Amino acid sequence: MRVGLTGGIASGKSTVSAILAELGAIVIDGDLLAREVVEPGTPGLERVVEAFGPEVLTAEGALDRPALGAVVFADEARRKELEAIVHPLVFERIVELEQAAGPEDLVVHDIPLLAESGRAPTFDAVVVVDVPVETQVERMLGQRGMTREDAEARVRAQATREERLAIATHVIENTGSLEDLRRRVLEVHAALTGEAS
Repeated sequence: MRVGLTGGIASGKSTVSAILAELGAIVIDGDLLAREVVEPGTPGLERVVEAFGPEVLTAEGALDRPALGAVVFADEARRKELEAIVHPLVFERIVELEQAAGPEDLVVHDIPLLAESGRAPTFDAVVVVDVPVETQVERMLGQRGMTREDAEARVRAQATREERLAIATHVIENTGSLEDLRRRVLEVHAALTGEAS
């Protein structure tokens, strides 16, 4: 069963993803894969260096993310050039991981911008980790040291809470304790594995 997992910034999606992995789900995290495909020694990193020059490497030969970020976030054409290198490599890894999964496996795609991408219908189920906007902002202030202005801008840059809830087949509300969250994830996991079998 293929499941899309999403949630707004500071909703606790990463924690839910980790709990699902503990429960045996195969979690496919596009952000992690995007890092993996440009590790030192990979064809992905070679292609990035060909396109952007050796100044995007650290002294150790790894990708210097801040240096590359400074280039691509200032120039949309350069950002698209980077995406044209990285996205197909990430997609290949996703296909490999999905093909390695067994028919009984729960395959969870951790996708922060699932509501924005329009890809929700491609999954058997969509799990949305939900918190009120004010909770998101408070968490970013407390846990990430952001200013209120920055935190609110990050929330505005994503789909609205209503847009995310509109694509949900299962909602995990995350305003309580970690134990409450774990209990709710267990319920959703049981429902998903029940639907799969």
